[in-house]
Amino acid sequence: MKPLAELDPRGVTTVLADIDETLTTGGKLTAKAYEALERLREAGFRVIPVTGRPAGWCDHIARMWPVDAVVGENGAFYFYYRDGRLQRRFQQDEATRADKRARLHAVAAAILAAVPGCALASDQPYRETDLAIDYCEDVPTLPLAAAERIAKLMRASGLTAKVSSIHVNGWFGDYDKLATTKRLFAELFATDLQKSNREVVFAGDSPNDAPMFGFFENSVGVANVRKFENALVAKPRYVTQAAAGAGFSELAEHLLVAKSRRS
Repeated sequence: MKPLAELDPRGVTTVLADIDETLTTGGKLTAKAYEALERLREAGFRVIPVTGRPAGWCDHIARMWPVDAVVGENGAFYFYYRDGRLQRRFQQDEATRADKRARLHAVAAAILAAVPGCALASDQPYRETDLAIDYCEDVPTLPLAAAERIAKLMRASGLTAKVSSIHVNGWFGDYDKLATTKRLFAELFATDLQKSNREVVFAGDSPNDAPMFGFFENSVGVANVRKFENALVAKPRYVTQAAAGAGFSELAEHLLVAKSRRS
Protein backbone atom coordinates (compact mmCIF):
# COMPACT_ATOMS: atom_id res chain seq x y z
CA MET A 1 0.00 0.00 0.00
CA LYS A 2 1.49 3.31 -1.14
CA PRO A 3 1.20 6.65 0.70
CA LEU A 4 -1.82 8.73 -0.33
CA ALA A 5 0.53 11.46 -1.60
CA GLU A 6 1.40 9.17 -4.54
CA LEU A 7 -2.21 9.03 -5.78
CA ASP A 8 -2.52 11.09 -8.98
CA PRO A 9 -5.84 12.95 -8.67
CA ARG A 10 -5.98 14.15 -12.29
CA GLY A 11 -9.20 13.10 -13.98
CA VAL A 12 -10.97 12.06 -10.77
CA THR A 13 -14.66 13.03 -10.85
CA THR A 14 -16.22 10.71 -8.25
CA VAL A 15 -15.59 9.78 -4.63
CA LEU A 16 -17.05 6.57 -3.22
CA ALA A 17 -16.67 5.87 0.49
CA ASP A 18 -17.55 3.27 3.07
CA ILE A 19 -19.17 4.76 6.18
CA ASP A 20 -18.21 2.92 9.37
CA GLU A 21 -14.71 3.88 10.48
CA THR A 22 -14.04 5.40 7.06
CA LEU A 23 -16.32 8.43 7.34
CA THR A 24 -17.07 7.88 11.02
CA THR A 25 -14.63 7.82 13.93
CA GLY A 26 -15.45 5.64 16.92
CA GLY A 27 -19.00 5.37 15.60
CA LYS A 28 -19.51 9.13 15.23
CA LEU A 29 -19.70 11.21 12.06
CA THR A 30 -17.44 14.15 12.83
CA ALA A 31 -18.14 17.66 11.60
CA LYS A 32 -14.84 17.58 9.72
CA ALA A 33 -15.70 14.40 7.81
CA TYR A 34 -19.20 15.64 6.96
CA GLU A 35 -17.73 18.95 5.83
CA ALA A 36 -15.36 17.00 3.58
CA LEU A 37 -18.36 15.39 1.88
CA GLU A 38 -19.98 18.78 1.38
CA ARG A 39 -16.81 20.43 0.07
CA LEU A 40 -16.26 17.63 -2.43
CA ARG A 41 -19.79 17.92 -3.76
CA GLU A 42 -19.62 21.72 -3.93
CA ALA A 43 -16.38 21.38 -5.91
CA GLY A 44 -18.20 19.27 -8.50
CA PHE A 45 -17.28 15.74 -7.46
CA ARG A 46 -19.93 13.03 -7.41
CA VAL A 47 -20.11 11.67 -3.85
CA ILE A 48 -21.61 8.25 -3.09
CA PRO A 49 -21.39 6.31 0.20
CA VAL A 50 -21.12 2.53 -0.29
CA THR A 51 -21.97 0.85 2.99
CA GLY A 52 -23.18 -2.21 4.84
CA ARG A 53 -25.62 -0.08 6.80
CA PRO A 54 -29.38 -0.71 6.53
CA ALA A 55 -32.12 0.58 4.28
CA GLY A 56 -33.52 2.71 7.10
CA TRP A 57 -30.24 4.58 7.41
CA CYS A 58 -29.80 4.85 3.65
CA ASP A 59 -33.24 6.44 3.27
CA HIS A 60 -32.03 9.24 5.54
CA ILE A 61 -28.59 9.47 3.89
CA ALA A 62 -30.00 9.76 0.36
CA ARG A 63 -32.45 12.47 1.46
CA MET A 64 -30.35 14.50 3.90
CA TRP A 65 -26.63 14.14 3.18
CA PRO A 66 -24.68 16.03 0.49
CA VAL A 67 -24.47 12.93 -1.72
CA ASP A 68 -25.64 11.87 -5.18
CA ALA A 69 -26.76 8.35 -4.17
CA VAL A 70 -26.01 5.64 -1.61
CA VAL A 71 -25.37 1.90 -1.96
CA GLY A 72 -26.53 -0.01 1.12
CA GLU A 73 -26.60 -3.38 2.82
CA ASN A 74 -23.40 -4.39 1.03
CA GLY A 75 -24.95 -3.98 -2.41
CA ALA A 76 -28.56 -5.06 -1.86
CA PHE A 77 -29.77 -1.76 -3.30
CA TYR A 78 -29.00 1.80 -4.18
CA PHE A 79 -31.13 4.81 -3.27
CA TYR A 80 -31.05 8.34 -4.64
CA TYR A 81 -33.10 11.49 -4.16
CA ARG A 82 -34.33 13.31 -7.22
CA ASP A 83 -37.08 15.87 -7.89
CA GLY A 84 -38.27 15.72 -4.29
CA ARG A 85 -38.68 11.93 -4.26
CA LEU A 86 -36.63 9.06 -2.89
CA GLN A 87 -35.89 6.50 -5.60
CA ARG A 88 -35.09 2.90 -4.55
CA ARG A 89 -33.48 0.22 -6.72
CA PHE A 90 -33.13 -3.28 -5.23
CA GLN A 91 -31.24 -6.28 -6.58
CA GLN A 92 -34.18 -8.55 -5.62
CA ASP A 93 -37.95 -8.01 -5.74
CA GLU A 94 -40.09 -7.59 -2.62
CA ALA A 95 -41.43 -11.17 -2.58
CA THR A 96 -37.91 -12.58 -2.77
CA ARG A 97 -36.69 -10.24 -0.05
CA ALA A 98 -39.54 -11.22 2.27
CA ASP A 99 -38.88 -14.94 1.77
CA LYS A 100 -35.18 -14.54 2.47
CA ARG A 101 -35.75 -12.38 5.56
CA ALA A 102 -37.79 -15.22 7.05
CA ARG A 103 -35.00 -17.71 6.35
CA LEU A 104 -32.42 -15.44 8.00
CA HIS A 105 -34.12 -15.75 11.41
CA ALA A 106 -33.08 -19.39 11.78
CA VAL A 107 -29.52 -18.61 10.73
CA ALA A 108 -29.34 -15.80 13.29
CA ALA A 109 -30.51 -18.06 16.12
CA ALA A 110 -27.89 -20.68 15.29
CA ILE A 111 -25.06 -18.13 15.18
CA LEU A 112 -26.04 -16.46 18.46
CA ALA A 113 -26.01 -19.87 20.13
CA ALA A 114 -22.66 -20.88 18.60
CA VAL A 115 -20.62 -17.70 19.19
CA PRO A 116 -20.85 -16.40 22.77
CA GLY A 117 -20.76 -12.64 23.11
CA CYS A 118 -22.10 -11.71 19.69
CA ALA A 119 -25.55 -10.22 19.16
CA LEU A 120 -27.94 -9.07 16.50
CA ALA A 121 -26.86 -5.63 15.33
CA SER A 122 -28.92 -2.83 16.82
CA ASP A 123 -29.82 -1.68 13.30
CA GLN A 124 -31.21 -5.10 12.28
CA PRO A 125 -34.88 -3.94 12.45
CA TYR A 126 -34.15 -1.40 9.69
CA ARG A 127 -32.69 -3.95 7.25
CA GLU A 128 -34.46 -5.15 4.12
CA THR A 129 -32.19 -7.95 2.94
CA ASP A 130 -29.42 -9.09 5.24
CA LEU A 131 -28.44 -10.35 8.66
CA ALA A 132 -26.01 -8.22 10.68
CA ILE A 133 -24.23 -9.77 13.65
CA ASP A 134 -22.50 -7.36 16.00
CA TYR A 135 -19.06 -8.38 17.23
CA CYS A 136 -17.74 -5.05 18.49
CA GLU A 137 -20.18 -2.14 18.07
CA ASP A 138 -22.64 -2.46 20.97
CA VAL A 139 -21.16 -5.60 22.55
CA PRO A 140 -17.79 -6.02 24.29
CA THR A 141 -15.24 -6.39 21.50
CA LEU A 142 -14.71 -9.95 20.28
CA PRO A 143 -11.49 -11.01 18.54
CA LEU A 144 -11.36 -10.99 14.76
CA ALA A 145 -11.29 -14.80 14.91
CA ALA A 146 -14.85 -14.69 16.32
CA ALA A 147 -15.98 -12.53 13.40
CA GLU A 148 -14.40 -14.99 10.99
CA ARG A 149 -16.20 -17.84 12.81
CA ILE A 150 -19.52 -16.03 12.35
CA ALA A 151 -18.78 -15.55 8.64
CA LYS A 152 -17.94 -19.25 8.30
CA LEU A 153 -21.25 -20.24 9.91
CA MET A 154 -23.12 -17.91 7.55
CA ARG A 155 -21.42 -19.43 4.51
CA ALA A 156 -22.23 -22.94 5.74
CA SER A 157 -25.90 -21.86 5.74
CA GLY A 158 -25.68 -20.71 2.11
CA LEU A 159 -25.19 -17.01 2.73
CA THR A 160 -22.68 -14.65 1.22
CA ALA A 161 -20.80 -13.26 4.24
CA LYS A 162 -18.56 -10.23 4.71
CA VAL A 163 -16.74 -8.92 7.77
CA SER A 164 -16.86 -5.16 8.37
CA SER A 165 -15.19 -3.11 11.08
CA ILE A 166 -18.20 -3.62 13.39
CA HIS A 167 -20.50 -6.35 12.01
CA VAL A 168 -20.52 -9.56 10.08
CA ASN A 169 -23.14 -9.30 7.34
CA GLY A 170 -24.75 -12.23 5.56
CA TRP A 171 -27.31 -12.44 2.76
CA PHE A 172 -28.78 -14.82 0.23
CA GLY A 173 -27.49 -13.66 -3.17
CA ASP A 174 -24.26 -13.21 -5.10
CA TYR A 175 -24.21 -9.40 -5.27
CA ASP A 176 -21.74 -7.22 -3.36
CA LYS A 177 -20.79 -3.55 -3.05
CA LEU A 178 -19.01 -3.55 -6.41
CA ALA A 179 -21.75 -5.23 -8.45
CA THR A 180 -24.36 -2.71 -7.32
CA THR A 181 -22.02 0.24 -7.72
CA LYS A 182 -21.49 -0.82 -11.34
CA ARG A 183 -25.26 -1.07 -11.83
CA LEU A 184 -25.80 2.36 -10.26
CA PHE A 185 -23.31 3.99 -12.63
CA ALA A 186 -24.78 2.27 -15.67
CA GLU A 187 -28.36 3.22 -14.81
CA LEU A 188 -27.94 6.72 -13.34
CA PHE A 189 -24.93 8.04 -15.22
CA ALA A 190 -24.75 5.86 -18.36
CA THR A 191 -21.18 5.06 -17.31
CA ASP A 192 -19.23 1.83 -17.67
CA LEU A 193 -16.97 1.74 -14.62
CA GLN A 194 -14.57 -0.65 -16.32
CA LYS A 195 -13.84 2.07 -18.88
CA SER A 196 -14.04 4.95 -16.41
CA ASN A 197 -12.11 3.32 -13.57
CA ARG A 198 -9.51 6.08 -13.27
CA GLU A 199 -12.22 8.71 -12.73
CA VAL A 200 -13.24 7.16 -9.41
CA VAL A 201 -11.64 7.08 -5.95
CA PHE A 202 -12.93 4.57 -3.42
CA ALA A 203 -12.14 4.83 0.31
CA GLY A 204 -12.69 2.00 2.78
CA ASP A 205 -11.29 0.24 5.80
CA SER A 206 -12.27 -3.45 6.14
CA PRO A 207 -12.71 -6.86 4.45
CA ASN A 208 -16.17 -6.12 3.03
CA ASP A 209 -14.47 -3.39 0.98
CA ALA A 210 -12.11 -5.86 -0.70
CA PRO A 211 -14.09 -6.11 -3.99
CA MET A 212 -13.86 -2.32 -4.30
CA PHE A 213 -10.17 -2.26 -3.35
CA GLY A 214 -9.43 -4.88 -5.98
CA PHE A 215 -11.37 -3.20 -8.79
CA PHE A 216 -10.55 0.49 -8.50
CA GLU A 217 -7.12 1.72 -9.52
CA ASN A 218 -7.58 4.64 -7.12
CA SER A 219 -8.55 2.59 -4.06
CA VAL A 220 -7.65 4.13 -0.70
CA GLY A 221 -7.60 2.65 2.77
CA VAL A 222 -7.86 4.94 5.76
CA ALA A 223 -5.01 4.10 8.14
CA ASN A 224 -7.06 1.74 10.34
CA VAL A 225 -7.33 -0.63 7.36
CA ARG A 226 -4.02 -2.03 8.60
CA LYS A 227 -5.96 -3.78 11.39
CA PHE A 228 -7.42 -6.08 8.72
CA GLU A 229 -4.41 -6.24 6.42
CA ASN A 230 -3.96 -10.02 6.78
CA ALA A 231 -7.70 -10.64 6.23
CA LEU A 232 -8.02 -8.61 3.02
CA VAL A 233 -8.43 -10.60 -0.19
CA ALA A 234 -7.51 -7.42 -2.05
CA LYS A 235 -5.71 -4.46 -0.47
CA PRO A 236 -6.13 -0.76 -1.29
CA ARG A 237 -3.51 0.76 -3.58
CA TYR A 238 -3.00 3.74 -1.27
CA VAL A 239 -3.34 4.43 2.44
CA THR A 240 -3.85 7.66 4.40
CA GLN A 241 -1.72 8.76 7.32
CA ALA A 242 -4.76 9.43 9.52
CA ALA A 243 -7.36 6.91 10.60
CA ALA A 244 -11.13 6.80 10.11
CA GLY A 245 -12.91 10.12 9.44
CA ALA A 246 -9.68 12.10 9.67
CA GLY A 247 -8.25 9.82 6.98
CA PHE A 248 -11.21 10.53 4.73
CA SER A 249 -10.77 14.26 5.30
CA GLU A 250 -7.11 13.84 4.34
CA LEU A 251 -8.18 12.19 1.08
CA ALA A 252 -10.72 14.93 0.37
CA GLU A 253 -8.11 17.62 0.93
CA HIS A 254 -5.72 15.86 -1.45
CA LEU A 255 -8.38 15.90 -4.18
CA LEU A 256 -9.60 19.43 -3.49
CA VAL A 257 -6.14 21.00 -3.44
CA ALA A 258 -5.28 19.34 -6.74
CA LYS A 259 -8.51 20.53 -8.32
CA SER A 260 -8.01 24.12 -7.12
CA ARG A 261 -4.53 24.16 -8.67
CA ARG A 262 -5.99 23.12 -12.03
CA SER A 263 -8.71 25.78 -11.93
